[in-house]
Amino acid sequence: MYENILVPIDDSELAISLVSQAVTFAKTVGASATFLHVRADYAATSDGALMHALEPTDFESAAAGPAQAVVAKAEAEARMAGIAFNSVVKTSDRPYEVIVDVALEQGCDLIFMASHGRKGLRSMLVGSQTSKVLAHTTLPVLVATVEANAPSPDMQAAVAVIKGEHRSLAAVIHALKHAIELAQSHGSTVQPALLRGAVHYLKRFSLGLHHPKEDAYLFERLQSKSSSMQGVLATLHKQHHEEEAFIVALEQSVQAYAEQSSQERLSALSDAVDRYAERLWEHMSLEEKFILPACQAHLDDQDWRRITQAFEANGDPRFDRDKAEGFERLFLRLVSMSN
Repeated sequence: MYENILVPIDDSELAISLVSQAVTFAKTVGASATFLHVRADYAATSDGALMHALEPTDFESAAAGPAQAVVAKAEAEARMAGIAFNSVVKTSDRPYEVIVDVALEQGCDLIFMASHGRKGLRSMLVGSQTSKVLAHTTLPVLVATVEANAPSPDMQAAVAVIKGEHRSLAAVIHALKHAIELAQSHGSTVQPALLRGAVHYLKRFSLGLHHPKEDAYLFERLQSKSSSMQGVLATLHKQHHEEEAFIVALEQSVQAYAEQSSQERLSALSDAVDRYAERLWEHMSLEEKFILPACQAHLDDQDWRRITQAFEANGDPRFDRDKAEGFERLFLRLVSMSN
């Protein structure tokens, strides 16, 4: 039916839902996916022009924006689903033109787009891009209503954030594995900053932020509303407690390799990453296959509102927004370093 599907994505939470739908569709029809992120032309703004003149190094980082993080999360989704994929990043203030051009350049035979992005003015702008693509392309366009038909906006937002955090963790693991594989095949070494940064991210974000929120909000609410998932919840709670041992073993392997970057220690580090990755895939799969659907079936709007506030780092002193934004910046640096 289709062989290569173009999926334009932005940095919004709703992009997670769009990518999930697109990847599921691509897998169903046996197609590959080409993810496209069109970032704004920062150099064309007055702030960008000034920074380019005064701080060229900072300008490069600002101009790049979150592009690597956006495509890394989409690639993690495709990797978990087992479909072939490619990613393209372009700079333009006319996204619809880039979408039409890249679809032709990449040999795509379908464009999979969201009908709208966020609510308000931005939704009008994103919606207008979809309309313009429909008006200018000769390819078929599948328009996904990632927001309009959601039974609960809070449910949609919470599920998107949770899956987005899963994709971030998966992308960091992939960055580690990719760097190690390159070092093994080329006889080179892995950047110590990448190794230590990845361990810090996994340790602080997964153990200190993501899993505590799941325990305190998602799992607790489901357990109070239904007994259907008690066995799966018990397994997930157990895995949460056991994860620290996997990360400690990974941290020790990183430290050993940093002290002596031999092929033997690189191999041991690779084994430690593989063991942790296997446990992480199993854990995320259980949550997304069983727990999230059960929560969608049993939790009410008030439950989802509370969960959304927690996962979006609002209204809870244990999970402040500054901390979450700090992890986002670290995640971007890590996936950028691995490319």
